[in-house]
Amino acid sequence: MRIAELSTPELRRGHADSQPQHQPPSQSHQLLISQIESSIKQIENLSPEKLSPDTVSADLRRFSTKLSQLAPFPNSLKLLIWKLSYRLWNACVDLSNAASLRSLSASRAEDHAKLRHVAADLLFISGDVSGVPSPVIKSASFYLKTGLIWHDLRSFDLASSCFERATDIVSKIDIEKVSDCGERKLLLDLSIARSKTAWDVSDRNVAIALLNRAKSLLFGSPDHHKALANQFLAFGKTALAKSEIQDLNDALKLMNEALDLYEKGLRVARTREEIMELKDLRSKTLRFISAVHLQMNEFESVIKCVRVLREGCESGDHHPSLSVLAMKGWLGLGKYAEAEKELRGMVVNKGIPEGVFVSAVEAYFQAAGTAGAETAKGVFLGLLGRCHVSASSAVRVAHRVIGDAGEGSRIRAKVVAELVSDERVVALFNGDAAAQQRTAMHSVLWNCGAEHFRSKDYETSAEMFEKAMLYIPFDIESRILRAKGFRVLCLCHLGLSQLDQAHEYINEAEKLEPNIASAFLKFKIFLQKKDQNGATNQIQAMATCLDFTPNFLSLAAHEAVACHVLAVAVASLSSLLSFYTPGKSMPATEVVVLRTLVTILTQEPGNEDEALKFLKRVHNRASELGPDSFFGTGEVGRRERNWFAVTSWNLGTKTGKEKNYELCGEFLRLASEFYGLLVDGQVEENMVYKSLILSVSAIIASENQRKTTLNESEVKQAQELLDRAGKMQILKTTSAGNQLIGDQFSTTESDLFFIYTFCAYEIHGRLNDLSSQLKLVKNFATSKACNHKNLLQIGISASQPPRTNPEVAVFALNECLSSFLSSSTADYQSVALIVRKLIGVTSIHKGDADDDAVYGMYKQAYRVMVGLKDGEYPTEEGKWLAMTAWNRASLPVRLGQIDVARKWMDVGLQLAKHVHGMETYRACMEDFINGFEKRFSAPS
Repeated sequence: MRIAELSTPELRRGHADSQPQHQPPSQSHQLLISQIESSIKQIENLSPEKLSPDTVSADLRRFSTKLSQLAPFPNSLKLLIWKLSYRLWNACVDLSNAASLRSLSASRAEDHAKLRHVAADLLFISGDVSGVPSPVIKSASFYLKTGLIWHDLRSFDLASSCFERATDIVSKIDIEKVSDCGERKLLLDLSIARSKTAWDVSDRNVAIALLNRAKSLLFGSPDHHKALANQFLAFGKTALAKSEIQDLNDALKLMNEALDLYEKGLRVARTREEIMELKDLRSKTLRFISAVHLQMNEFESVIKCVRVLREGCESGDHHPSLSVLAMKGWLGLGKYAEAEKELRGMVVNKGIPEGVFVSAVEAYFQAAGTAGAETAKGVFLGLLGRCHVSASSAVRVAHRVIGDAGEGSRIRAKVVAELVSDERVVALFNGDAAAQQRTAMHSVLWNCGAEHFRSKDYETSAEMFEKAMLYIPFDIESRILRAKGFRVLCLCHLGLSQLDQAHEYINEAEKLEPNIASAFLKFKIFLQKKDQNGATNQIQAMATCLDFTPNFLSLAAHEAVACHVLAVAVASLSSLLSFYTPGKSMPATEVVVLRTLVTILTQEPGNEDEALKFLKRVHNRASELGPDSFFGTGEVGRRERNWFAVTSWNLGTKTGKEKNYELCGEFLRLASEFYGLLVDGQVEENMVYKSLILSVSAIIASENQRKTTLNESEVKQAQELLDRAGKMQILKTTSAGNQLIGDQFSTTESDLFFIYTFCAYEIHGRLNDLSSQLKLVKNFATSKACNHKNLLQIGISASQPPRTNPEVAVFALNECLSSFLSSSTADYQSVALIVRKLIGVTSIHKGDADDDAVYGMYKQAYRVMVGLKDGEYPTEEGKWLAMTAWNRASLPVRLGQIDVARKWMDVGLQLAKHVHGMETYRACMEDFINGFEKRFSAPS
């Protein structure tokens, strides 16, 4: 406010009386005064729109400094300076008042403060003007007001300088003699202002000391008590906000000081208004003291403060914060029943703001934990019945009750589900105005459901997702979000194996947003229902989705394998194969997909035909693209090639053991093709050779099994396979006893050479190439790989229909017989078999034309039997030899060929003599021979 330049008659009278008593001012004084006055006039003429030039305030500062150096002044000059000071001050007031209607920039406010500071300095320079009442107080008031302006501008150094100058000015005053209320108030305000500045520069000790010093300036005034108490309370609130232990202790001390001052102010108050105001401030202070105790976990002190407040006056203090303080105090003491009473009491107290109430609910639940979830829900619903509650509060309560994952999270989620599904709560989120809160509530519920889903609590997760759907609008913009909700509900029910419900949800999602995610989930449902047809058809439906990618077919195959529905996995991967084209990016290489397909098919029996189909595709693709392009290069390619080769080999051996020789031959032929592919510069020649031979063996075994003759193409194919094997170096260098690598039949090279020989013999037989058969067998017999038991098998086969070869049979059997007889441990069982077969072959193919050859075989058998122990030569075979030799004499006897008959009877009797158990036969033979000799012998 403006200050009158000559505000009292005494001032004017003093000015008139003092003029004649002094000499006029010097020229220097007059020059400085005129310069100061000129600058003040510039300021007085400034419009509010124009800023004060920096040069004016700088000039005034310089002039005032020079003027102070010329002191002391005559009283007339002092009075002139006094007047100029007031003019400058009032000019600043006018500018400030005009600027207050507009925004005042920081730089302009600082310029005004500088001008006021100059005005205070000028008043101080004038000193003690005669005739002016309380010039010291007026000078101090200028510095106080200027310091307050600097303080508001946060120029604490300048503010402190002003306050200290004012303090120095009033320090010479005898306080006891100050009677004017305004002057007393100025002294108190000065101490409080100095204290505030010290506090703001973090000099707490000085600040508190200044406030304590100000207690001597109260002068029994209720207003003074209130002002000083308010500053103690303000400092206490500032300390309370920092929440450190030392700060809390300081806050408690400061607030107790404030409380004491309010009590003293009440004792000196006289009017009703003063008493009521001080009582309200005392209650407010007590509430803050209670809050400090709460921060310091001194819960009993909190309860005591609340009781004092409630019982301190006739009607008691019903401030909304009391219930919150009391509830938190009881919670801190662990008395949840008392805390719940306080919380429920808030519901009926309409004076408690919604934010305070919601904060109390949060605090109660945080302390009571899961046990307090039901109470929190009930209290919040009670608040809905009392007054309008904002959607934001509902979101806060739901978020607080849900809390973090951990113990009791399922119970808390159930409580929140009941809360948010209440019609009154849902109604809070209706309309566009609550769109942001609706989204927030949806996020809270969705995140809770997702957390429980990750922990595999699908039941709770489903419930939370269902409640989240309540907060999705039924509009076009929210259609995708609703579809997402239906899909995640489908996943929850899949986790619970509630397939029908899952199917319903995914159908709803598909109506809203038909995409690959919905189609894939429906596929999963069919899988879990074991509906193979439905799942297979769904694979085709997935491919029609706009956002379909081949990755989903790979994923579908994984799901089918996990559900043990291998037929669907095969169908999925088969569909995936149709997307492979050169240069197209795919989730996996074609060879990997085919390998997976074959692996799946081999998991269950009966899929060998399908496995064969895909193995043939692998070979065809490798032939089309090249082995390195299809399988890969280096070690990776070699391993891929070997995997298919070994798988074909294993399937061949498996089907061979199961006597499915047709498939066995196909698999082994494929194995030879795979092993023969050049990958990483390597060919598995040994396995090619082995696979080729065993493949032909399986073809021949298949013919015997089917009891049908191989057609021309089959014979030709077998011939080609054998020719490939025959050209291989390994066959040319075969020696007995060397093992083949990768041998799963435990066959040796000699065994393979035998199988090759036997198979080639059989195929040449079908081509009626008897000479080649004999050549093959002779080649085998002369090789180091020859095993005479194997040669015996060839001989026996050659001796039997339908394709006998007597030359091969005789050659092979004779070779075997010679070998067995030359052995130190002869196998007479095999010898006996060979003799019988030789006799049979000779008898059939040579007949009577070569009776001596047959007779020679019997004689050879006799020579073998001579000297053997009983039973060493097979008894049955010996009996057969004796009986057949004896029976051969019957026809010559009837034909009168006495010598021939005698020859056969004689060898038969000789054989019978060396066979155990033929004693009776031998006696009969001897009797017959004696009779025969008597009858046909020549007369002597």
